[in-house]
Order: sequence, then structure tokens, then C-alpha cells
Amino acid sequence: MSDRKRAAAVIIRDGKLLMVKERGIGPTGRHDGQEYWTLPGGGIAPDESAEQAAMREVREEVGLHPLSAEFLYDVPYPSGWTACYSVRVTDGEPRLGIDGDLDCDCPRMTGLTWVPLPQTVSAAAPLMVPTLLMATPGP
Repeated sequence: MSDRKRAAAVIIRDGKLLMVKERGIGPTGRHDGQEYWTLPGGGIAPDESAEQAAMREVREEVGLHPLSAEFLYDVPYPSGWTACYSVRVTDGEPRLGIDGDLDCDCPRMTGLTWVPLPQTVSAAAPLMVPTLLMATPGP
């Protein structure tokens, strides 16, 4: 794990968590490797706070307009520690964004989904959500 600082958005609607499907770098050096689901998020720019980064990533990766962000917790992530924020967004359907910071023409982000959360989550218990889920190959 690197020392890179990241921020990620926890967006919940109707008991479901919004996640982005991405492809890792494969043996060809392109984004054709292992697929995984992750929270919308990414690196924190030198001129922004973690909260600002989480809100920017929401706009860039899932095309939603963030209204507010509240810090939840820090978690380890393969590319560095991630500050997770509960982000409230305006109504509307998410749409897959475009990676503007890639050095290649291959897409890293390939899909969006709403992942159902366990019914056992209560207001009294702190909400912990998955930040990374490995995708299994299809048939």
C-alpha cells in the first residue's frame, strides 16, 4: 500500500450503496486486468481537502450533484489510505463518468450498480460499507 491520500463517497439510496465497476491494469499494461467494484473516489489534489475531493469524485465518476459530505472513517485501500464520506446528492440517476487522468485510451471505469446493504444496519450502529469488492468472471 502506498502513502497516497484518497477520498471516497458513500452514497446510499433506498438501502443500496452506489459502486463503480473498474478494471485494474493487466499484463498488457492496459486496463484489461481484474474487475472490481469500488466506491466513487480517488486521489486528493494538493489544493483540496478530503471532503472536497469526495464531492469532486462524485461529480466526475457518477455524474451526480453532491449537496454535502460528512466524514465517516479512514480505511486502508490498495493505493493508499482512504477517507470515506457520507455524501448526500440530488435526485437523479447516476451516469458513468470519464477518467480524465489516464495515460492510456482504455477505460478504467466500466459500470455502475446499486449494491443492497444488509437489513441489520441500525441507526445506533456505525455504518461500515465495503470499499472494494472483487468481481468474479462471468460464464
